[in-house]
This record gives sequence, C-alpha cells and structure tokens, in this order.
Amino acid sequence: MASLKNLFPVPVHFSGVGGLMMTNQGLKSLFPMEDIAVIRLLELLLRLNMIRVKLQETIEAALRFQPHVVVTVDSKGFSFRLLKQLRAPSFWAWKGGEARLRGLVQFVDHVLCVLPNEEEVCRSNGLAAAFVGHPSLEDVWELNSFQVLIHNLVYRRKLHPMNGRWKIEGNCEDFRRKYAMPAGAKVISLLPGSRLQEITRMLSIFAYAMALLQMSFPKLVTVIHVTPNQHASSVALCASGTVALEKQVARLPCVVAYSHFLTELIIRYEAKVPIVSLPNVLMGSPIVPEALFQACTPTNLASLMLDLIHDNGV
Repeated sequence: MASLKNLFPVPVHFSGVGGLMMTNQGLKSLFPMEDIAVIRLLELLLRLNMIRVKLQETIEAALRFQPHVVVTVDSKGFSFRLLKQLRAPSFWAWKGGEARLRGLVQFVDHVLCVLPNEEEVCRSNGLAAAFVGHPSLEDVWELNSFQVLIHNLVYRRKLHPMNGRWKIEGNCEDFRRKYAMPAGAKVISLLPGSRLQEITRMLSIFAYAMALLQMSFPKLVTVIHVTPNQHASSVALCASGTVALEKQVARLPCVVAYSHFLTELIIRYEAKVPIVSLPNVLMGSPIVPEALFQACTPTNLASLMLDLIHDNGV
C-alpha cells in the first residue's frame, strides 16, 4: 500500500478489511479483521453466521466503492465467495486444490504468488500469475536498507542493502544486557501464534515444554517477542505459520508446533503435502523439525529443542 501511494501521481484510496498496519496506510476497514480471523473448525462453526453477515457487508461495500482493483489475501473461504460475487489461497496443498483453481479463471484476472512453486501451478491451470516474492523478504529488505542508510551516513561508505545476503542482523549482547540476563543464559524465543485462540492453546504446551527443558539448562530464559529481537535467542519454538520462514531469514534454528484435533482430522483427509511449515514446503524436505497434532506434546517439544540446541552448538 505504501509503495502504491509512492508510485501513483494521484491519491490512492483503500477500502476493505484489514488490520492496524493497513489502517495506518490509509485503509478504511469496514470492521475489525479479527471478526473473520478464525483458524479452527470449531471457531468457524460458532462464528459462521457472523462471518456470513460480514461477507454480505463486504460485498455491498465493494459494490458501492466501485474499486479499480480488488486484492484478496488469504482467508480463502471468505475471499472466494467475495470474488465470485464481485465479478487465492494455498491451492497446491490440498487434495482437489488444482481443480478448484481452474474454477477461479472466470472471476480472477491475475494471481500474485508469494511462493515460487505457485506460479507454474496457476499457469498450467489457465490462470495468469506472477511470482512477486514473500512479504517476509521485503521486511528484511526494509530493515537492512535502514541499517545500511545509517551505516553509509556514519562511515561515508557505499553498501548495498542486502550486501549479498538475505539475512536479518541483530545485536544479541545489547538485548541481553538491556534485560539483565545472567551470563551463560540459554535464551529461547517462544512464538505461540498471532491469534488469541491459538496463543491460549499453544502457550500452555510451550510453557510445560520449557519447564522440562530447564532440567537440562538451569539458566534457561524464555522470551516472548513483541518486537523483532529474535537474534538474542539461541533457538525458537513457534506455532506453525509465516513465523517459521522469518526465523530462517534470521538464521535462528526453530521447532514448529501445532495442535488441534478437528484441524488434524481435516489435514489428515484433505491435505496432500506431508509437511506444513513454509521452509519445508519450499525446500521439499523437513529442514525444520515439526511437532504436529498428536506429536505436539511438551515432552516431544523439549526433546526436539534439546536436539536442536546440541546439533547447532548454541
């Protein structure tokens, strides 16, 4: 949104549904994004009627607004129904996903792909598509661009923002000193999710796993991030999601975990990929340890974290 405003010589107006960052860029959100942000089947069933109301509200608002372009991000159930009424989702991960993809041709003009394998799948099913890169890497570019700008101003040297590496740099010692962490402390990042229901469910499992891990590391310190300080940590334990890719960009070893019995049933019968975290999907192999569903126990998580610490010498 910020880039669009910079590119166009005339004012760009945004309307739709979004969070705080989009609102800060000028979006007039019809309602809080949390109203339709559900990740579990049970939550969906309980809020189904409200989601239907919000969908109709969004459709009517779009027809009044008469946008030049409609862009949908994730929430495929909501987005597909919206697009069908007005005139794309991880289709490659689900059984029958490509068949449903062909059905998009009639109401989607162009798909912007954030994963490199998606463009070819779209094109082979008759959809115009372009791989535009993952937003996490753009975040890295912006962070490094700011750091390089300061460096160039101070040292009067010309450095490229990426300097040949897609990597987030951080200052471990400053962080540990700021929060008075003891010398030799083993610092572990906990990232239990981004939604309240997810955090409530995963945090208790994570906390028990940390209690078990503390038997091996008495000076264990756990950090729950509200700002990007992951470089102060040795390893991370995170809920499944984009955060796993962000940890790889930060070169921070991590274990990916997720647990919910209804979601497990759906995944078991509908998913066609055996791995869920983005780094594993992109590489086609389990480079990041995963503890999913029945395997997501405190004992198993503590064991995987212990292996990660020993294997990486951190």
